[in-house]
Amino acid sequence: MTLLQRLQALTATTARTLLEGQGTREPRLHLQPLGRQLPVLEASASHARYLKLIADGLIDEGGLVGSGTGIGTSTVSIEDVVSGTAQDAGFEESAAAASVDGEDAEGSTHLALVFVKCFVIGFIILAAILGNMLVIVSVMRHRKLRIITNYFVVSLAVADMLVALCAMTFNASVMISGKWMFGSVMCDMWNSFDVYFSTASIMHLCCISVDRYYAIVQPLDYPLIMTQRRVFIMLLMVWLSPALLSFLPICTGWYTTAENYKYLKSNPHICEFKVNKAYAIVSSSMSFWIPGIVMLSMYYRIYQEADRQERLVYRSKVAALLLEKHLQISQIPKPRPSIQVEQSTITTMRRERKAARTLGIIMSAFLICWLPFFLWYIVSSLCDSCITPRLLVGILFWIGYFNSALNPIIYAYFNRDFRAAFKKTIKT
Repeated sequence: MTLLQRLQALTATTARTLLEGQGTREPRLHLQPLGRQLPVLEASASHARYLKLIADGLIDEGGLVGSGTGIGTSTVSIEDVVSGTAQDAGFEESAAAASVDGEDAEGSTHLALVFVKCFVIGFIILAAILGNMLVIVSVMRHRKLRIITNYFVVSLAVADMLVALCAMTFNASVMISGKWMFGSVMCDMWNSFDVYFSTASIMHLCCISVDRYYAIVQPLDYPLIMTQRRVFIMLLMVWLSPALLSFLPICTGWYTTAENYKYLKSNPHICEFKVNKAYAIVSSSMSFWIPGIVMLSMYYRIYQEADRQERLVYRSKVAALLLEKHLQISQIPKPRPSIQVEQSTITTMRRERKAARTLGIIMSAFLICWLPFFLWYIVSSLCDSCITPRLLVGILFWIGYFNSALNPIIYAYFNRDFRAAFKKTIKT
């Protein structure tokens, strides 16, 4: 038996002896009044607890020092043992240690979430700025890309780049810091920029769908319809009309209720885009639903026409092969000029179909990115009792913002001319 075990056994024996000793004096205790018996019993119990604590301390640390639980160590006094508060102190230390561990875990989770937010938001902003800038520079430097359709594409790239600079940056500060830091005036400006450039972007895509419709469905009349003057007027309308939905109603307070407008002005550290029902219906219709319906109808007709032209191309190829075979058998000279003209027409039709497919993918990506946001926007505005978590609202915003970074990627992947121009621009 080791020394510590002997000390523990000796302590336990001494404690039992004290208790039994009090039991052997039972006749005397009965002869004494009750008030004098209780202190003796309490003293015996206190001595027993004290000796038991000494035994446990000898085994752990060799003294009356208890090991800590992550917040340091504490010394237990004789008075605490006698009064019976040593056990309560241990429970309090354990609870404090658990609380500190919980706070550390919560802090680590919050830090990881902030890091993920910064990475994703930074990637989207940089991709939108650099990608759309690459589109603008490529069209300016390569003459092959200077066609009517790409005027709309360049203007769309400008709108997407301004979304990143004027809307995403302010939203990023709110997402990361959790509060608005720029005052009530900049809050109105931020909301105006957000609505303005998002509306301009979808109106650009609407103009592109109309341009592709005339280029494919009415190719002979296209140069007469889409003149530079008409394109300039369309772009001017695209950039001016969104101001009627953004700066005018937002800066004057028409977009929200009177109570909410006063609340935002009296609390400049809060920036919430809470709209009234009338503005929600008008703005969502003009910014998304009506242009979206126009684009879908245009591209449906474009798809029908492209399918019809593809069948014509196939038939013309078969007819050309049969004609060439017949001329060879009959030993008749081939009418090369007419065949060359037909081949040039077929090449033009193929190029138009590829451009329509690329722009159709761009429009589809836009609808996929912004449709969830506008569904939430109209439902939450019309439903007074509906409450959406702030995190979900932020995710819907940034899914929509991500569309501004998608367009250059779609150009590079699906359009051969843009892909070649991007490579040359990056190399130089």
